[in-house]
Amino acid sequence: MAVPVAFFAVFFAYPVAAIVGRGLKADGVWQFGRFGEVLARPEIRDVLWFTLWQALASTALTLLIALPGAYVFARFDFPGKQVLRAVVTVPFVLPTVVVGTAFLALLGRGGLLDELWGVRLDTTVWAILLAHVFFNYAVVVRTVGGLWAQLDPRQEEAARVLGASRFTAWRRVTLPALAPAVAAAALMVFLFTFTSFGVVQILGGPGFSTLEVEIYRQTAQLLALPTAAVLTLVQLAAVGAILAVHAWTVRRRERALKLVDPAQTARRPSGAGQWTLLAGVLLSVLLLILLPLAVLVERSLGGSGLAYYRALTSADANSGTFLVAPIEAIGNSLRYALVATLIALVVGGLAAAALTRRAGRLVRGFDALLMLPLGVSAVTVGFGFLITLDKPPLDLRTSWILVPLAQALVGVPFVVRTMLPVLRAVDARLREAAAVLGASPLRAWREVDFPLVRRALLVAAGFAFAVSLGEFGATVFIARPDNPTLPVAVARLLGRSGDLNYGQAMALSTILMLVCAVSLLLLERIRTDRSGEF
Repeated sequence: MAVPVAFFAVFFAYPVAAIVGRGLKADGVWQFGRFGEVLARPEIRDVLWFTLWQALASTALTLLIALPGAYVFARFDFPGKQVLRAVVTVPFVLPTVVVGTAFLALLGRGGLLDELWGVRLDTTVWAILLAHVFFNYAVVVRTVGGLWAQLDPRQEEAARVLGASRFTAWRRVTLPALAPAVAAAALMVFLFTFTSFGVVQILGGPGFSTLEVEIYRQTAQLLALPTAAVLTLVQLAAVGAILAVHAWTVRRRERALKLVDPAQTARRPSGAGQWTLLAGVLLSVLLLILLPLAVLVERSLGGSGLAYYRALTSADANSGTFLVAPIEAIGNSLRYALVATLIALVVGGLAAAALTRRAGRLVRGFDALLMLPLGVSAVTVGFGFLITLDKPPLDLRTSWILVPLAQALVGVPFVVRTMLPVLRAVDARLREAAAVLGASPLRAWREVDFPLVRRALLVAAGFAFAVSLGEFGATVFIARPDNPTLPVAVARLLGRSGDLNYGQAMALSTILMLVCAVSLLLLERIRTDRSGEF
């Protein structure tokens, strides 16, 4: 546990505590009265209310649209199912900047809806809600559908034989078994939408602001650190509560259910009702997931072939936006993401190994600590890097390693969540037998554990690489102007007027989307756990 604890203490707790301290301390004295001052302001209460309201609305809408998809993927067997399963997961690993850009191309000025019917939905709450459903559809499909596929259908069939209607059997038998998974998925969707940044920043305009967006505005634009510190602590408390409830639902699900092989539960659709349901799910995937991505690709071509892509190679065409050609952002992002993945694998792998060998409140607290970077303001972490890592022996403010360190913080939770179930499944008696035969602990790990967890390690590396590639909140602060990452480059291009900047943003977003999609398709081929649960 020592290495992960030290890593999080130096690169997470210390920067966040420094920002909070600067905001809430005056002449060495804590000013806790600032909580009341900040939270009493009407504009801050509006931000808090909108953050909560849109997260609840996004969660409800996502469940409404995605639960039928979870059923279809769990119970139906049809051609192209595995490919479609990977396709619906692509949005989850896409950077929020790309998601915002795709919906801007569909719903914004000059977008598809604007051209066809003169309708614009950007700068409206509907654009934000639809983008959140797009982003989180796979969370529900794979979390709930993964469990649904393993529930024994004979239990529901027995209820039907005893006289229950189809709906009553589902309500009395299947729904109680699914409830923990639905709750866990809903909590994760709520967490991701509660801390939404890139989507709201791009699609919401100045009229909408979540906590994360407001922290960015107070920090980067107004330099109002007291307000940013208060909002950071409010968000931290909310995220901590969400993660605690989520951990409880996961533990409840693990204890309560007996599962079967998913291959035994999937059947070919039969009857008009099932085929209609399958068609409806396929149509929703087409309109909600494939259409925004297709429009993004079409806008990147701009009706003029590869002109926008060719412009990415020229620094002269972007002299007012970049110090280098935008195409260099691709190489920067790949290098940063590879280093961040390596760091995340080392830290997350050690953390997962520690969690399998210990139990108790301390370990549960350690597990919760590993998840906090998913919910704590990345803006706060990035700005904290700038003001804390500027003195020996950690004078890293001008070093390239700062970006991979920030990205690795987001990648570690995915490594832990991917590795932990597999490591817990390794029979400890195998290690004990190796030790009896004279193997050292290192050799026992190499000969026993590693062959069993190798595929999970590759899956963890893929997820860490994808999320590192798209990290935006912290990177926007610490990426140097001469070494921009892909998400930062897209945001800069969207922030400037002109068709050329807009087209190049679409082109870079398309490139980033393709890299993430290829990474995910490779993961689908190597993963061994077909339950698909995050």
